[in-house]
Amino acid sequence: MSRTVSPTTAFRQAALALGVTVMLAGCAAGPNPRDPYEGFNRAMFEFNDTVDTYALKPVATAYKNVTPQFVQTGVGNFFGNLGDAWTAINNLLQGKGEAGMSDVARFALNSTLGVVGLFDIATEAGLPKHKEDFGQTLGVWGVSSGPYVVLPLLGPSTVRDTAALPADIAGDIWRYKDPTNVRNIGTALRIVDTRAGLLDASSLFEDAALDRYEFLRDGYLQRRESQIHPDGDGPSSKPKKDDSAETSAPVSSESPAKELNSGTPAAKPDSQ
Repeated sequence: MSRTVSPTTAFRQAALALGVTVMLAGCAAGPNPRDPYEGFNRAMFEFNDTVDTYALKPVATAYKNVTPQFVQTGVGNFFGNLGDAWTAINNLLQGKGEAGMSDVARFALNSTLGVVGLFDIATEAGLPKHKEDFGQTLGVWGVSSGPYVVLPLLGPSTVRDTAALPADIAGDIWRYKDPTNVRNIGTALRIVDTRAGLLDASSLFEDAALDRYEFLRDGYLQRRESQIHPDGDGPSSKPKKDDSAETSAPVSSESPAKELNSGTPAAKPDSQ
């Protein structure tokens, strides 16, 4: 008798297999200390790129061309508002009390006067939008990023950020939405809307990069470092040679692939 495996169970099994693969790959570290699993990562990069090219990108392009702009804005605002709640928790965990309370106010204002987040009136009210996840929180707490890892479907990450994924998934309000079919449809819509917002950036990325893998990897690692240590005071910053030496300005985290560096989230539909 065949047994149906739920998408959630399949994702967990894939994550376990990834962990085993990464541990085995550690025995043969490559020349780049930030990317000792480059062989595995490049294979995952090609897999993700193929899925994006033949599935996600065409759907996102059709969505962007057909869906009215105000609908796309509303979808982005709605899911962005849900993300503000988890961002608020992470800002508070990082000791950023002012930013955390601003995020709480944003969520409350947009969820009520903004019609469940469809309208972003909080920004107009002077409450800036932040984006924090548990990987950043661990980084602020002093946890090293560890090597670079490319996750199947999820894209660029690090060992630390991968370990933080269960907390980020648990902190997503939408995953508790019932009924299940509405939750799954909403998850698919969120992914397509997010990818549609990256179409212009991805075109620039494809045109600019000679080695797209290295371009994305270096941009992602640089951006994550700047997110966790925006003042350039992280462990990777260079120490002064002597007391009188002037420190150079921190390297800018801006890059043509900036909007791509966070990767494209994969669907995590639950089944009951």
